[in-house]
Amino acid sequence: MTAGESSRIRVGMVDDHPSPVWGIERILGDQPDLELVGSAATVAALLEQQIPMDLVLLDLRLGDGTTPGENVTRLTGAGIGTIVYTSGEHPALLRSAARAGTLGVVLKSATEREIVEAIRAAADGREVLTTEWAAAIDGDPELAAVDLSPQLQRVLTLYASGETSAGVGAALGVTAETVNEYLKRIRHKYAAAGRPTRTKLDLFKRAVEDGWLPAPGADPSSRSGDPGGDLR
Repeated sequence: MTAGESSRIRVGMVDDHPSPVWGIERILGDQPDLELVGSAATVAALLEQQIPMDLVLLDLRLGDGTTPGENVTRLTGAGIGTIVYTSGEHPALLRSAARAGTLGVVLKSATEREIVEAIRAAADGREVLTTEWAAAIDGDPELAAVDLSPQLQRVLTLYASGETSAGVGAALGVTAETVNEYLKRIRHKYAAAGRPTRTKLDLFKRAVEDGWLPAPGADPSSRSGDPGGDLR
């Protein structure tokens, strides 16, 4: 394998209709760093191909009766990240994928540039969050509330927005070690509520879900209040 080939993002696709696959194949064919390496009508069939993949574009509604949550979990277990590729018409299915840990959502109506940028962002571990994703999780009745003190809210919003522990500490006048202890406390609270936060992206999602950060594309002034007060 050449150096150029090793730097390519290897994309798989699960969709039981051929036309979306053809469209993605054409879009990625114009990108030197992206390659569609395999596709199938089900997750099981894709994994049976035993092709190394970095990321899978996953349709929500498949004919084999599997749920989005099951499919995301299975791909994650195989070490493959997922982006939901959808028309955005099924919020309940989006919530299932979000709870299972999908890296993000991109609409089938998105522009070629938006699709390419979404794939690159997810492959780089960055969030791929849309207003459709935010609306779906906002209406999720299964999201157990998590009570964070004002100080923990500050830590979560700063860290989830992209700051390092040191950067959060400098902003709040505490050490990076203290920030890390706060983050442990935040993760514990979310885990106790059945909403684990294994990664920084998970923390970002929880901050959006609970209103500490604005939904993607929303007016930042729509945040549910400015945390104040002392750590509890």
